[in-house]
This record gives sequence, C-alpha cells and structure tokens, in this order.
Amino acid sequence: MAEHDVPPGGAGESPLSRSDRTPGSRLGAPAVPPGRTRSDLRRSARIRRRRRLALEGLIVLVLLAGLVVYVDARSGSGPDDAEGPGGVPARVNRPSAFPVVEGRDPTAAASPGLRPRQQAPSPPPAPPSPRPSPPAPPVLTVGRAEVPAEVDLTAVGSRDWVHWGLRGAGGEGVVRKRGGSGEIRDEGGAGERDVWTVSQELFRWRDGDPVNAADGTANGVYTCGAGNGVALAVASSGEVRTVHLYAGLWMARGRLDARLSTGGPTRTVRLEDPHTSRTADFTIRFQAPPGARLVLTWTAEEVFTEECGGVGLQAVALR
Repeated sequence: MAEHDVPPGGAGESPLSRSDRTPGSRLGAPAVPPGRTRSDLRRSARIRRRRRLALEGLIVLVLLAGLVVYVDARSGSGPDDAEGPGGVPARVNRPSAFPVVEGRDPTAAASPGLRPRQQAPSPPPAPPSPRPSPPAPPVLTVGRAEVPAEVDLTAVGSRDWVHWGLRGAGGEGVVRKRGGSGEIRDEGGAGERDVWTVSQELFRWRDGDPVNAADGTANGVYTCGAGNGVALAVASSGEVRTVHLYAGLWMARGRLDARLSTGGPTRTVRLEDPHTSRTADFTIRFQAPPGARLVLTWTAEEVFTEECGGVGLQAVALR
C-alpha cells in the first residue's frame, strides 16, 4: 500500500477511535463523565483519600492499643502467679512486709484470741506512785498538874514505867514495868542521890520487875544543892507519846527543861516552894522521828535552906 493510503492516526487506529475522543482531550487522559467537570473529579478524589487515611489511622490506633494490653499482660504473668489462699494471685498487690501500726512493735508476738487486724487492748495506766509523806513537824508540849493521892503506874504507863527508891537510892531500888518497851532511860545527873520517904502521894503497881506489886509506897530519891538534879531520856517511836514525870522539891526552886535530841522547840517549866516540900505531875507530850529522844532535866535552880534543899524524883510513866 502506498503511504497516502495509511490512516492519519498511525497504523492500527481506526477512524472510529478517532471519532470517539472527546474534543480537546489528550491521549491516555481519563474520560470525563457527562455533566461533571475535572474540578469535580479532583474534589471527589481528595475526599476519598481523606476517608482512606482516617480509616488507616483508626486501624493503627486499635492495633497499638491491643499491643499495649498484650505486653502489659505478659509482663505481669509468670510461674509465680499461681493463686494463693482465697483465689487471690500470689503476686497481685502483695506487700513486701507487714504494715507497721503506729505505737506497736512489728516483731512482737500476736496476742492469742484476736481477730486479724484487731489490736490488743492497751493495758490500764499504772496508778501513780504515792508520794512520800513529808516528815511530821516535831511536837513538844509541857503541862503541870497536882499529883493524885494515889498513882497507879500499871494504868498510867501502858507502854513503860519506872519507879525509884523502893529499896535504896541506887539501882537496887529501881523497879520497871515487866514486859515494858524499855523506852524510859535514866541518864544520871549531877549530885549524889539518897532515898526520900516523905512523899505526900502513894504509888502502886501490879506488873513490876523485880518487885511484882506494891500496894502504895511514898518512897523516892532526891539530891541536895543548887545545880544538882536528875537527867532522863525517853526514846521516840515516831508517834505522839505522853510522858508523866512525878517529881518534887524541898525548900527550893526546881527547873524542868524538855527538848528533843533532833533539835527544834524546847520547853522550860519551874516549880518553887521556899518553906516546905511540893510535888507535881509534869505531863510532856512529844513526837519525833524514830530513834530520836526526848531529853528531860530536873534541876535545883536555887535552894532556900542549907539543910539539903534540892529536888526529888518518884516515877516516870509512858503511854
């Protein structure tokens, strides 16, 4: 065939193909549907692309969430995850040690009979220790009264009593209460003692030693001269005690001094008769710590005659 017989579109292209092309379209470009423009096609393509991207993003998020759940489950599981008592996994929320309750020793043994998490009752507070009582202040008083016509030493001296001069002026003439406390002590004194047998009062007892009983004796002891006299002591028991001192004088002025060996108050009482004899019941009330002593001195402060003016002593009773 000659060259002028070949179709204008090239070999193999028919006249029909050329007639079907849309005017102005390029070879290989998509055909535009009737009633729509290329701008509409591009807009539709963009919308489809956005939808596809959103769907792909959602799929990625779901896959990532599933991966996180899977990894977390794998990291918390293992051979030690066997269920413990009560169906609770052994490693789930297991504390590393017992909780320490404030004020309690975590190592202390549990009290029997208590439910879990129940605390043992607190012990009752200890009673306060009693405070030691302050020492009682010393007590010392001295009174004077007439001596009764008869003195029952057994009744007056419930704790102890002593009588002087029954059978002599020395120790042989001293009678003490049998079974007494022994708290009355003869400390001697200045001057020589002698027996006095002219006391106006009588003394009796039923519990004496070495003489068991006496119905009534007027005996006592005396010493002559100013400055002479007798010294006595009574041991303290810490309680209030009463002492009866039965003493007298002959034509003299006697002075009784009472004091405590621990110090404190002192008391002085005088008795005087310049013409004849006179007696008195000196009542001494005292209190001092145990081991202390009441000290008594009965002294002739002044005498009014050269014929043995002085002071005398009959008995002492303690109750």
